[in-house]
Amino acid sequence: VTVTHRGIDRLVRPAEYADVRPGAVVAHLASVSFDCTTFEMWIALLNGATLAVGPAGTLSVAGLRHFLTGHQVTVAVLPTGLLHQVVDIDVEALRGVRTLLTGGDVLSVPQCRTLLEALPDTRLINGYGPTESTTYTHTHPVTEADTGDGGDIPIGRPLADTRAYVLDERLAPVPVGVAGELYLAGAGLARGYLNRPGQTGERFVACPFEGAGARMYRTGDLVRWARAGRLEFVGRTDD
Repeated sequence: VTVTHRGIDRLVRPAEYADVRPGAVVAHLASVSFDCTTFEMWIALLNGATLAVGPAGTLSVAGLRHFLTGHQVTVAVLPTGLLHQVVDIDVEALRGVRTLLTGGDVLSVPQCRTLLEALPDTRLINGYGPTESTTYTHTHPVTEADTGDGGDIPIGRPLADTRAYVLDERLAPVPVGVAGELYLAGAGLARGYLNRPGQTGERFVACPFEGAGARMYRTGDLVRWARAGRLEFVGRTDD
C-alpha cells in the first residue's frame, strides 16, 4: 500500500486526539511491517516528543511492564487482543500511560470497564482505520458511559480532513441506525496498491459526493451511524 506524506501528516498533525506534545514519551512497539509504525514514529518525531523503541521480539506482559515503566512511556498503542490480555493478567502494567490507543478488533466492554476503574488517569481511545487510509481514520475516547449501556464500543468520529460515507449497494447514503458499507475519503487516502492496478481500481473508486477526480476507499466493513455522529462497527460484507 503506497501511503503519502500528506496522509501521514493528516494522521499525526494536529495530535490533540492522542495528547502528544513535547515532553510525551511514545512507545514504538509495532513491527516496521505493521502500519501502526507510521503512527508511533511520526506522531512522536513531528510533535517534539520522545520515541522509546521497544526490544526486538515478542514481549511478555511482564516484559511490557518493564519497558513501559523503565522508559516512563506516556503514549502507547496496543492491538486489541494484546490489550485484553494485559488487562486480564496485569492491568497495573499500564499505569503511567496517559494515552492508550487500541484497535484492530472489537473492543471488549468488560475489559474496558476493568481498565477504566483500575486506571482512572489513563485515557483509553478506540481507534479504527485501514492501511489504505493511513492507519487511523476514526477515534473514540472510551468512557464509563460506554461500558454501561449494553452496546458495543463505538469506533467514533473521523480525524481532521477525513470523510466517511456509509452507503448501500447502489452507493446511496443509508439512514442513521441502518448498516451500510463504509467508504473513506480525504487526505489520508493511499495512492493504491504498488504495481497492482487492477486491485487498486477495484478498491479505490470514484467518489460521487466530491469534486471531479475525487476517490474513496471501499473498506468492506459494515458500520452504522449512531448518536452524536459516531460510527459503530457491525461486521464485514464478506462474512
